[in-house]
Amino acid sequence: METNHIRNFCILAHIDHGKSTLADRFLELTGTIEKRKMRAQVLDMHPLEREKGITIKMQPVRMRYTPGGRTDAYELNLIDTPGHADFSYEVSRALAAVEGAILLVDATQGVQAQTIANLRMAMAEELVIIPVLNKIDLPAADVERTAEELGELLDVPRQSILSVSAKEGTGVRDLLNAVIARIPPPRADGLQKRESALVPARVSGVNPDALPLRALIIDSKYDAYQGVIAHVRVFGGVLKKGTRIRCMATEQVFEALEVGVFIPERSVEPSLGAGAIGYVATGVKDPQRIRVGDTLVTANAAHEGDYVVPLSGYRQPEPMVFASLFPENQDDFESLRAALEKLKLEDAALIFEPEESAALGRGFRAGFLGILHVEIIMERLRREYAMVLVLSNPSVAFRILTKNGAVRTISSAVKMPPLQEVASIEEPWVRAEIIAPARMFGAITHLINERGGSVTEVATLAGERLQICALAPLREIIVDFYDTLKGISQGLASLSYVLCDYRPGDLVRLDIRVAGEQVASFAEIVPRERAVYIGRSRVEKLKDLIPRALFSIALQAENDGRIIARETIPAMRKDVTGYLYGGDRTRKMKLWKKQQRGKKRMKETATVSIPPEVFLKMLRK
Repeated sequence: METNHIRNFCILAHIDHGKSTLADRFLELTGTIEKRKMRAQVLDMHPLEREKGITIKMQPVRMRYTPGGRTDAYELNLIDTPGHADFSYEVSRALAAVEGAILLVDATQGVQAQTIANLRMAMAEELVIIPVLNKIDLPAADVERTAEELGELLDVPRQSILSVSAKEGTGVRDLLNAVIARIPPPRADGLQKRESALVPARVSGVNPDALPLRALIIDSKYDAYQGVIAHVRVFGGVLKKGTRIRCMATEQVFEALEVGVFIPERSVEPSLGAGAIGYVATGVKDPQRIRVGDTLVTANAAHEGDYVVPLSGYRQPEPMVFASLFPENQDDFESLRAALEKLKLEDAALIFEPEESAALGRGFRAGFLGILHVEIIMERLRREYAMVLVLSNPSVAFRILTKNGAVRTISSAVKMPPLQEVASIEEPWVRAEIIAPARMFGAITHLINERGGSVTEVATLAGERLQICALAPLREIIVDFYDTLKGISQGLASLSYVLCDYRPGDLVRLDIRVAGEQVASFAEIVPRERAVYIGRSRVEKLKDLIPRALFSIALQAENDGRIIARETIPAMRKDVTGYLYGGDRTRKMKLWKKQQRGKKRMKETATVSIPPEVFLKMLRK
């Protein structure tokens, strides 16, 4: 199809603002999916997405649409994106593959923190933004107030803001027509937006299909039969089955086994032309050889001029949370490596490296974008690869300056050097944005101060709402800050944050002992002034999580060689005298003493087995 009749766009929104429902209406209206095959949130294809009610993976889909009163059809390539801050890297990749974005805002909630964060990324990519109000059919919808708020944010007039009900289908056809009218087609010169200033202007009227092949890998999956399936956006040239292709970064050469598009399942096509979003089956079995952000060109494209320079990919995601993964059975170590490599194909934000522990054996130290990201990866490893894992306490990366002048970056409390060798410790801080009703300001400020942060700026939004900017330690944000924020704001506040810098802190290592044995997975770095409080809360929670045994189990929090908190899990009591009747009491006392001696021997020799689910439940402390 001619590039003039192609529109590539995505949907940006906060969680629960109706992205997936709007995508459903698009699919129905364009006839991409038959009504009898439709289900709610059809683009949320992973079972975890449907269970949790959130979008985890970006999902492209191609639609054919003929506007009313016209005879020519348009190819609309839509990418549905996640709304949670932990999956912002998925959003950034989608933005690099499109020319426009629908900014969807819930008319009952107004602009939220992640709405602003996603908008900033879209504006950095110089995309055309179409502002849209959703859920206008609900009684609680305040359309004019939300439109005023959105108009101020984008500096656009009221008439340019569209109103829809994704659930009822109201206004959806007008929105599709606006996509065609407002979003430009792919560039005719086959260049990215950011390349226009670097590459000399081409002759007008150039046919992008006649240019040398350049395609950007935006995502990938693994297929047992066809190897790595690369999801691509073609910028110039034509991608056909049988073409010899080269990855410019890894120098991997392969023959395209199959090419096609998503509708939303994979559908084979003869070729993918310039401007298309689709996939290519590479046949490559090594997941490390195909990388998200790489550029695909023809295998012999060595001297074809400026058109074969690599496309600018994506900034490498910077992990914010680190945790160690150890297989419960050490024989599964290589299986865990293979599973992580395949997951990394679909999730480029996941990083990992081998690690060894004296207590837990071989495993991997992995980096994630947030706690929800950790939970999703752990659940996928359990479900899809049948891995039974032990998870260490999540941590952030700390910079440690030793007294001999060396600087070390550690992401695990276990690797922290002895306190007497440490000159100073720096921890990452984030710049957080919170949007909440003005009446919640006092409670939110108290929460931020309680977590060691400070409010830096406050702006008033329409509808008596505030945009609160704050600085806070990342270690306080990643675990339960968002849940607590939702609790004190009655579910009305939203949060987004970005890493800003490293700052010195008075931090110490906190260890947890279970039955006298130090459990490395529970070690963490905490503020010195809060070590006792945190240690007490950890052992109290472990007391509820670890199953009781036939002997008492001591739970201790240790800091700098001192026990600062303790709890005891009482032993399970077995009635050893239940079968006795009558007689002298000394018979019972002999049995009780024998039982006590047995429990004492068991306590000295037995080990406490901590179920894997305990480590997961400790994530949300």
